[in-house]
Amino acid sequence: MMYTEKVVKRFENPRFAGELKDANAIGTVGNPACGDIMRLYLKINKDTEVIEDVSFKTFGCAAAIASTDVACELIKGKTIAEALKITNQQVVDQLGTLPPHKIHCSVLAEESIAAAVKNYYENK
Repeated sequence: MMYTEKVVKRFENPRFAGELKDANAIGTVGNPACGDIMRLYLKINKDTEVIEDVSFKTFGCAAAIASTDVACELIKGKTIAEALKITNQQVVDQLGTLPPHKIHCSVLAEESIAAAVKNYYENK
C-alpha cells in the first residue's frame, strides 16, 4: 500500500517541525528497531494547563513525520487532559490511513504526547 496524499503532504511540508525554544515539556519516544525517534516540544500555560504551542523533531520515515505533525495539530490549544485523550486512531484517521506495517508510527505519536506531559509534571 502506498501512502495517502495527506501523508505525503504532511511529510513534505510539516507545519510543526522544529525545536520549540521556550518549551516547558519535552517528550522523547522511539523504536530503535524500526529507526523512528520522536521528540515533542510543548509550551504549556502553567495557570490553565493549555498547550499554547507545540513542535517536533522526528527522525524516521514519512509516516513517522506525518503522524507527529498531525499529533501536534490535534493537541495545540487543548488542555493537558484533552491532549491525553488523543489516540493513535485519531492520528491515522486524520492521515486517511497508514499501511499496516506503519501503524506503529501513529502509536509513537500518541506515546510522545504522554511522555511530554509526564516530563511537564516531573519538572513542575
